[in-house]
Amino acid sequence: MQRELIQPSTNTSKFFALLIGIDCYLPNTLPNGSSYKSLAGCVRDINHVESFLKNTLQVPQGQILKLTASNDNSDQPQEPPEQLPTYENIVAKFKQLTDLAQPQDQVYIHYSGHGGRSATIYPELKGKYGVDESLVPTDIGNSEARYLRDLELAKLLQNMVDKQLVVTVVLDSCHSGGATRGGVNDSGIRGLNKNVVDTTPRPQESLVASAKELIQNWVTLTQGQQNTRNVTAASGWLPYPKGYVLLAACRDNEYAYEYAFNGKERNGALTYWLLDSLQKLGNDVTYQALHARILAKVNTQFERQTPMLQGEGSRLIFSGQSMSSQSAVIVKKVEVAKNRVLLQAGVAQGLRKGAEFAIYQLGTSDFTQTDKRVALAKVVEVRAEESLAEITKILRKENSTNNLRLYIPPSKAGNATEQTLTEGTIEDGAPAILVSPGVKLVRKVRLLPPLENRQLPEGIDAKQALAAILAVKEKVEGHGWVEFLSSDETSDEPVTYQVSVNSQGEYEILDAGGELIRLRAPLKVGEPNAAASVVNRLVHLSKYRAILQLDNNDPISSLAGKLKVELCLAGENRGELLPLNAPGNVPTLDVDEYALLRIRNDSSQVLNITEERQRAEGRGQKERR
Repeated sequence: MQRELIQPSTNTSKFFALLIGIDCYLPNTLPNGSSYKSLAGCVRDINHVESFLKNTLQVPQGQILKLTASNDNSDQPQEPPEQLPTYENIVAKFKQLTDLAQPQDQVYIHYSGHGGRSATIYPELKGKYGVDESLVPTDIGNSEARYLRDLELAKLLQNMVDKQLVVTVVLDSCHSGGATRGGVNDSGIRGLNKNVVDTTPRPQESLVASAKELIQNWVTLTQGQQNTRNVTAASGWLPYPKGYVLLAACRDNEYAYEYAFNGKERNGALTYWLLDSLQKLGNDVTYQALHARILAKVNTQFERQTPMLQGEGSRLIFSGQSMSSQSAVIVKKVEVAKNRVLLQAGVAQGLRKGAEFAIYQLGTSDFTQTDKRVALAKVVEVRAEESLAEITKILRKENSTNNLRLYIPPSKAGNATEQTLTEGTIEDGAPAILVSPGVKLVRKVRLLPPLENRQLPEGIDAKQALAAILAVKEKVEGHGWVEFLSSDETSDEPVTYQVSVNSQGEYEILDAGGELIRLRAPLKVGEPNAAASVVNRLVHLSKYRAILQLDNNDPISSLAGKLKVELCLAGENRGELLPLNAPGNVPTLDVDEYALLRIRNDSSQVLNITEERQRAEGRGQKERR
């Protein structure tokens, strides 16, 4: 699938860039004996980014600032001193860039090199044993050389934001890793072991601002955080970005790999897939869509590298404009031969087996565009943070001479037999929108014998009491909502409720975590209809849980947002209703307090309302209106 390449902006704003790549690290040894080894792909990263900016975005050479330290297997880089990425030169170029750019101009900053941790020089802020996350200059082997520390980087970026520059930052480096330990599949890692903290005494005077200004800026950026010693976002570099976009190579406990993707020359994984995705997606997509594809490409090859997007992710690429969109799940990997996709969502995101997704064309941000839907998929396996979804229907075909073929069994695709999926129709990084949560109506209930040390009243046999529930289940209306399991019986579905007998000889219903669900009134074991009442209560709870899970997840539904439901109290004036579920208010009713349910139908369709109310629990009778 070909996309139109990014074109230079037609507005009056200009585009400026600062590109920093460091392959050559002068000989250095840290106090623990480790060192920042020279790298192989950082300068190449920067050269490729520069080529993209000049050839695709048509950015003039005079608006691109560049610092590099090349590695030709010698101890010294070939660039002249004024072009080397030393601390002094890096700070100077940041300031030059800020001076050159005018409000609303685009500013792009790309760093490829080592990241490191050093003993903090701001103990009053981070504590005696705190660390500063830092970019590592080429001459760090000199004890007089300085890191560019997190407080300084935050201040330099804030100066740009204060000038109303439209800033994008890419950091293709990491804090942890183990370049001295090698990598995997001939890959290298940019960083030191996460436990390595450089304690070398170094000059503490900052060329960015005074220590007081740096600390005050950091405190301002982290305002509202409970602990300013640990306020960096998941990438580990900076407080959560405000006013700019940050693309970081990995989480703060992961690796940033460089790899020979073409079999010859190494590139940083983030940079390589960033440029590839920019060429693939074009300019009419958000940073969220860009990140989705980068994440899918990088994380499927390097499991311990998760590229991070922070800040204004809804911004269009290289633009100050934003686009709101519904949250989407990323297709991390397409397994054509197995007719399925790997989704980046799992148990941690509340996903369950049976959930259905609509998969969209790569780069789609407006999910009301149904013509961008390419397939439907159903979750068949749920993991902690990932899920496998089987393709159930293909909605879109692309014209191509190089087709990938998916076979969809008739039992799973209705009348469909064989479908042809052209290469790229479903791509790594494509967005998927939940259209059905796969609500499980039947709830698993475990019958749980009392604890061994629990004394039951004389004449109460817990085993017989639990068996009585099973014996009466089929006689209770709505019993199909629950399915009972013995204490040692396994199940593919999670248990929702548990039933046991307490020390007072009463039935008790507990949640999956063993917490008591307090329901009036107590049900004594052996009393008439007690076992049936337990089943009734479980049916009621199961229905309640099912209703809570019901939602309209389809963004193009004609009923989306059209049904308004409010819980109200009667006001002082006749006909006046006071909503209890106003924003920020959790509805609470006292015992025997009445409330009114107000439902407003804003759609053009007729809404049919039915009420089911339990009347006589013991007899299982219902009153319907």
